[in-house]
Amino acid sequence: MSTNSNLTPDENAKLLPIRVVLADDHELVLKGLRGILKQEPDMDVVGSAMNGRDLLAEVRARRPDVAVIDIQLPDMTGLECLAQIRRENLPTKVLILTAFSDGESFQSALELEADGIALKTEPPAQTVAAIRQVFHGQLVFPRAARRWLVSHAQPKAEPNPQVLSEREEEVLALVSQGMTNAQIADRLVLSENTVKFHLQNIYQKLGVSNRTEAAAIYFQRQRSEIK
Repeated sequence: MSTNSNLTPDENAKLLPIRVVLADDHELVLKGLRGILKQEPDMDVVGSAMNGRDLLAEVRARRPDVAVIDIQLPDMTGLECLAQIRRENLPTKVLILTAFSDGESFQSALELEADGIALKTEPPAQTVAAIRQVFHGQLVFPRAARRWLVSHAQPKAEPNPQVLSEREEEVLALVSQGMTNAQIADRLVLSENTVKFHLQNIYQKLGVSNRTEAAAIYFQRQRSEIK
């Protein structure tokens, strides 16, 4: 059973709360996050850690829905933990938490397929919202990350000279909004398999390999069209 994005937090809590593990090397930050999430009826903090090795142990043992990981941790950095979680194919969404809005951090997190990035400088409510969004399969970028993507992200391969079809353009626009395949299918009245088919064509034509890179190209195109 999982929570439903169409329900309120109180309604979701009656189903099954989002199980969260927190990792930060500052005890006060951990306590603060735990206290904030404790007030959310649809969330349950099932573990916490102050270093990378303990975090991985928590994720392996508890299999949380979402891990909120500070980018700077002792023993192993947050990004090293993210890479290990991906290597082990652990069924946990990862939200990287950082105090820095530098492009290098964003690029590294996205290349390692983080499900989202949240800035410590943003209001706590935005971090809470980001946890819900990544749980439901949405990509989460703070504005600073989006600005960097527009300026720096490049396709990994030479794009196919073919232009995107009208339907592919629609799918790409919804991907850039952080929608899941299921949400896109519902919006466009398509099957999820059809959405996946369109995504594969989009990736090939744009010379990218995932949703994050495709969204980056979309943002770049939007900026150039405005100019």
